[in-house]
Amino acid sequence: MSSIIEWMQNAYYWIWGTPMLIAVLGSSLWFTIASGGFQFRHFTHFFKETFGKMLSKDTRSVSKDGKGGHISILDVASTAVGGAVGVGNISGVATAVATGGPGALFWMWIEAWFAMALKCAEVTLGVFYRKTDEKGDPYGGPCYYISRGLPQVFGEKFKKAAAVIGGIWGFCFMCNFLSGVQGYTICEGFAPAWNLDILACGVVLSVVIWILVWGGTKRVAKVAGYLVPIMCVLFILGAILIVLTNISNLGSAIALIVRSAFTPTAAVGGFTGVVVKTAITQGISRAVFSNEAGQGSSTMIHSQANVDHPFKQGMWGYFEVFVDTILVCFFTGLAIVISGAWSSGAQGATLTISAFSTTFGPWAGKVVSVFVLLFGLTTITGWFTYYDNILRFMCGKNVKLKNAIVTGFRVVFPIPMLLTIWFTVNYGASTSFVWTITDLLCSVPACLNIICVVLMSGTFIKLVKDYKARYLGIGQIDPDFRYFYDQEEYERAEAARKAAGK
Repeated sequence: MSSIIEWMQNAYYWIWGTPMLIAVLGSSLWFTIASGGFQFRHFTHFFKETFGKMLSKDTRSVSKDGKGGHISILDVASTAVGGAVGVGNISGVATAVATGGPGALFWMWIEAWFAMALKCAEVTLGVFYRKTDEKGDPYGGPCYYISRGLPQVFGEKFKKAAAVIGGIWGFCFMCNFLSGVQGYTICEGFAPAWNLDILACGVVLSVVIWILVWGGTKRVAKVAGYLVPIMCVLFILGAILIVLTNISNLGSAIALIVRSAFTPTAAVGGFTGVVVKTAITQGISRAVFSNEAGQGSSTMIHSQANVDHPFKQGMWGYFEVFVDTILVCFFTGLAIVISGAWSSGAQGATLTISAFSTTFGPWAGKVVSVFVLLFGLTTITGWFTYYDNILRFMCGKNVKLKNAIVTGFRVVFPIPMLLTIWFTVNYGASTSFVWTITDLLCSVPACLNIICVVLMSGTFIKLVKDYKARYLGIGQIDPDFRYFYDQEEYERAEAARKAAGK
């Protein structure tokens, strides 16, 4: 067993070293340049079009016939943010700081600002290449934009190969279903705080998840639409309260974070000390797992939104990374560092609880455990919508087979989570080891997705230019440019635009 663990850890450090560093940061930088630094130059515009319209009628509406998007933009955004803002923001950030030192937080934050462009490109392409099913409901994501987009790059002769590559991505991504890390971390943080048996907690959690996913994507999205905004605001306020309580240490904490990002962190207390490479590796891997930029995951729910231009939905990709990493992850990490808990030797949710204890006292464990439960629950159910999307793609036009497999998947969905909990309880696997397995499972589809998205960057650039011309008055509108891949959807969007006088 020890040799397997050692092999996985070595593989993790290699993949999440130079290869993933180049892939994630390189592609993020490329799409930042390709979009003209949109997330920086037009920050107020995208923020106004996302956060500023969260309560508007248009954001909460769905297409009358369902074909233009059968889920509202707000519910889609909430599901995507809920899928990203999970236990990684509580346990993952804490593990990154405990393993990579305070400097990991700096690299996590830097990665997020540029990764906003990568996430925007993924979402934009997901909506552009989306396809309607037999009911007229739109579905999209990497499987779709790889199989439909690569032939535009390499020619129609590449159509079959592109479909195979899309299927390979889907299979590799489905392997994440086996990790069970979210459910394990929920029970790890929730059960001890309330003196519950961890296995019993896992069984109850499985029943709750089963009830939610049995209603399908629409039910998950509707629950997320109500739950995610509330839980994000409350958690950020809690972290800010910790910072304010220790405000006298703010300057030294920020200095420590920046200094540790470029120089080795010495051993302090229970912290064993690390080199800069470890800080970078931990920061970027935790950021990628948390905000999912490069994985292509949330594009599968974004593609189902009721939206009339792909880039308009792509800006919610900016917003998703901003909320997940720049706000939630950063304030979680800052609370851990400023409270001094980072050097205690603790990891995972236990470390976050230690930070919260400085302000909330004995109730810290219960407070954090509730957030672990809520964050983990929205992430697990959010990822269910991703797996559901992939299964629909793989079944193609075989409606009978599709319905059988999708229904069967809803039944077995919680099982890997229970097996992970059972394994860790009986064999004593560490939190960091569980996250290592998760990172390995994420790495292959992430690399494949990034390569394909970069290859299709020409389409993304055209969509950005078209959006700027139509909505920002920058440049001229090309009347021959189709801002949706499917002619029918393009014509529907144009008709809706004319009816609205736009």
